[in-house]
Amino acid sequence: MIDFSFRLYVAGRTARSEAAESNLRLLCEARLARHAIEIIDVTERPDQAEEARILATPTVIRLTPAPQLRVVGDLSDHERAAAVLGLPGAVLEEGPR
Repeated sequence: MIDFSFRLYVAGRTARSEAAESNLRLLCEARLARHAIEIIDVTERPDQAEEARILATPTVIRLTPAPQLRVVGDLSDHERAAAVLGLPGAVLEEGPR
């Protein structure tokens, strides 16, 4: 049984796409016991990107548990990405205003 599932939308095998995939895998392996990650290359599957309303890449969508949550970028700020994706143990800190 999978607790969390994610879909990562990338545009080709760029350094930014590779970083997003690597960072997502790192976050999941560190914080989740059971998870699934699906990678969608929008250059090969533009229909999927349009259906999901992807405006920028890389974008990760947490599919389960509901509600769906999105993060755009390479996920290099691990704590912020984990908090926005609702991963266990993550806390979103307020920055200076």
